[in-house]
Amino acid sequence: MTSPDRVAGHLVLPGVLTAGQAAETVASLLAVQRPDGAIPWFRGHHLDPWDHIEAAMALDTAGEHSAAARAYDWLARHQNADGSWCAAYHDGAYDQVTDHGRETNFCAYVAVGVWHHHLATGDDAFLDRMWPVVYAAVEFVLRHQQPGGQIGWRSEPDGTVTADALLTGSSSIHQALRCALAIAEAREEPQPDWELAAGALGHAVRHHPERFLDKDRYSMDWYYPVLGGAVTGEAARARIDARWDEFVVPGLGVRCVLPNPWVTGGESCELALALWAVGESDRALAILKSLGHLRAEGGMYWTGYVFEGDAETGREPAVWPEELTTWTAGSLLLAVAALGGDEATTAVFGGTRLPRGLEPDCADCG
Repeated sequence: MTSPDRVAGHLVLPGVLTAGQAAETVASLLAVQRPDGAIPWFRGHHLDPWDHIEAAMALDTAGEHSAAARAYDWLARHQNADGSWCAAYHDGAYDQVTDHGRETNFCAYVAVGVWHHHLATGDDAFLDRMWPVVYAAVEFVLRHQQPGGQIGWRSEPDGTVTADALLTGSSSIHQALRCALAIAEAREEPQPDWELAAGALGHAVRHHPERFLDKDRYSMDWYYPVLGGAVTGEAARARIDARWDEFVVPGLGVRCVLPNPWVTGGESCELALALWAVGESDRALAILKSLGHLRAEGGMYWTGYVFEGDAETGREPAVWPEELTTWTAGSLLLAVAALGGDEATTAVFGGTRLPRGLEPDCADCG
């Protein structure tokens, strides 16, 4: 178990986490992890691959590398023959699938987690062991890429590919493809098709919003092109500034979806990561400081908070849903680690050392 005197300096952030608080949060994450490595949302709920990986990455930021490795071993054991994972597995019976669909951003994210773990540990044997897993997952995901570069968001249980693409999901896949390319480069196994795919996807995210389903009510569609590394520099800062007042609730966090008076911890921490990535550390810190009201006894974090009451129903402002989710705590630890300069986390989310892929060589690209 992590103790305060073992907490790395990058997890101590004034106004956000003390060493004792960080240790408590890490211990709570470890307590939710199953002996086989699985990390559900919380005990009794389901596991999805993306959030499982985010929690594993958070454990690596705290030096809990063995626990993180067990999480990746769980993924290796449960990967489907086509390279995918199912969208949800029941807690306590992980061979029992509760959603047989295969979501592409869920499957791609293994590359981010594996590269992060390797950077955190320097474990070449782990990278060798996980390479076939990453390779198969990326190949599965790229079978969903559309002619415009965007990635169809899901395969149905019968194998039917959904061509419709989500901006948030494709932006996350963009980051994952860059991490997959970094893994391939480290292994000296170049993947030119992945480079082309990453370039086409980044181009679509930056220049062709019409190729994605319209979900602009959701804050993730606002900041994920920045968080996923497709939109950078001045364009990234302009994108963030354009809708700041719509989504950010001062002192409380970030709305999940407009116009609902509901701030959520996961979206708030991800926005903080995006802000840090574009050099806006002061604003990132302010967002993280605003999340103290979501911290619960024991060190976990509530998923969200409804900050306006309803006179008609008599409902008061309140935590909602009443869930302490591993991915909310994990996203906070990752954001704090980035602001604190943790090398593996800054490399994965800063992106400056990740391959970018090959931009389409055309005059207009459709």
